[in-house]
Amino acid sequence: MNKHILIVGGGYVGLYTALRLQRKLSRELRGGEARITIIDPQSYMTYQPFLPEAAAGNLSPRHLVAPLRRVLPKVRILNGTVTTVKHGDRVVTFQPAEGEPRQIAYDVLVMAAGSISRTLPIPGLTDIGIGFKTVGEAIALRNRVLHLLDVAESTEDPEVRRRALTFVVVGAGFAGVEALAELEDMAKDSVRYYRNIKPSDIRWVLVEATSRVLPEVGPEMGKWTLEQLRERGIDVRLETRLESCEGGHVVLSDGEEFDAETLVWTAGVKPSPVVNDSDLPLDERGRIKTTALLTVHASPGAFAAGDAAGVPDVTNPGQYCAPNAQHAVRQAKVLADNIVRHLRGQELLEYRHKYVGSVAGLGLHQGVANVYGVKLRGFPAWFMHRTYHLSRVPTLNRKVRVVVDWTLALFFKRETISLGEMEHPREGFRAAVATMRR
Repeated sequence: MNKHILIVGGGYVGLYTALRLQRKLSRELRGGEARITIIDPQSYMTYQPFLPEAAAGNLSPRHLVAPLRRVLPKVRILNGTVTTVKHGDRVVTFQPAEGEPRQIAYDVLVMAAGSISRTLPIPGLTDIGIGFKTVGEAIALRNRVLHLLDVAESTEDPEVRRRALTFVVVGAGFAGVEALAELEDMAKDSVRYYRNIKPSDIRWVLVEATSRVLPEVGPEMGKWTLEQLRERGIDVRLETRLESCEGGHVVLSDGEEFDAETLVWTAGVKPSPVVNDSDLPLDERGRIKTTALLTVHASPGAFAAGDAAGVPDVTNPGQYCAPNAQHAVRQAKVLADNIVRHLRGQELLEYRHKYVGSVAGLGLHQGVANVYGVKLRGFPAWFMHRTYHLSRVPTLNRKVRVVVDWTLALFFKRETISLGEMEHPREGFRAAVATMRR
């Protein structure tokens, strides 16, 4: 038998599932009895918990991604998107990065497509808004903050200066709080090199629709985090919504209005759009309807996990597993084992987890943690945050590179250079061509 395992998505679930499968099915892969394919727009997996540190310049962006082809030598990697899934026919439509779409048949399907930012129809959101889910967004945001410090230093117009030095973050979960804390820390370090900018000139605004920040770490640690952010001069607006931001004019539901050049949107995620273009059953939240065995409901040969799947939490009846990295990595292990059991006709296992807790970084040497009921804050929590995530970074190669970056940061000051021209590398050449024509 030649069984084709097709994995849609090369994120946490896709990478870790394929890693385990290529080890557990090594004999079958070598003998041609099985083959594995991953389809993803990128040729790498991003370790998202380190995005805030990359944005702050503590980590090189190359060191928080794992190249799929190097890590998975026994797996075929196809770069592009899956536009439709017809599990009834065991076939997907694959749109490569370039060229015509084609159909790919499979025997076992793994839906690990992940999620995208959940946006709302807010006027002007696309004018100044930027997400915080990819390496590109993290580095672009870093360049933007540093560039706007240059703008503020170089202008004599108080309105331009005030607008440039105002930064808004919407969403007070892990992504929003960690991104805000790291960027605020970086900006505070950077202003020492500017003659006319003081830390107090920079305004950071955190907008959260609920009454809490970092709900994942519990009420007590969330309250402490809120106090720490406000002590640092960050304007935290709880139970407040973003009404509009047309042309950079921000309007909040509490009546506050001001101009800002930058708005970071981290207010939740939703399943990848590919789940809507499939014949797989969806739950009330638009996720793939998944069983505790990580199989797709009433769909033999289909498995799902991660952000795009509604996985029941058997340790908390009636609830679903949260869309976070901790669950994704653990689900991938059970998912790979269940695929092997499925191919060998064995009984499948339930995904059952024991809650470890949560850790969050709040800038250099600052953090908050609630692990196995032990509550930490400040330096111990920051150290635990780094230690935990270092242990979860795939491959020894990446672990060593991350440690080297951190070690260098102990002895040398972080770089505070904006390389925004990297986002538009042809602008200088185009300007030169235009000059020649004139």
